Amino acid sequence: MVAFRSEIRNSPTQQTIKVFLSDESLDNDIKHYLENFNEIELVEIRKSVERNRVSENITIFRKDGVDINSLQVKIDESLNQYFDGK
Repeated sequence: MVAFRSEIRNSPTQQTIKVFLSDESLDNDIKHYLENFNEIELVEIRKSVERNRVSENITIFRKDGVDINSLQVKIDESLNQYFDGK
């Protein structure tokens, strides 16, 4: 089973990255883990409204000037290492 997946989303004001965890009990741990990235402005846990999805997601807002695609790659690589160590 995949531990997580991430998606780039377009919001009305800016692009964000949403991380969907297979185990939602880890949402707070992963939120705090991601808050240590220098490229990230804000990390929020939000209720998911999409169908066939987990009930919560982690929404990541990047700092100005940070490339969204590069940030997603960095997050994915880091989370893969995080979950491989578990």
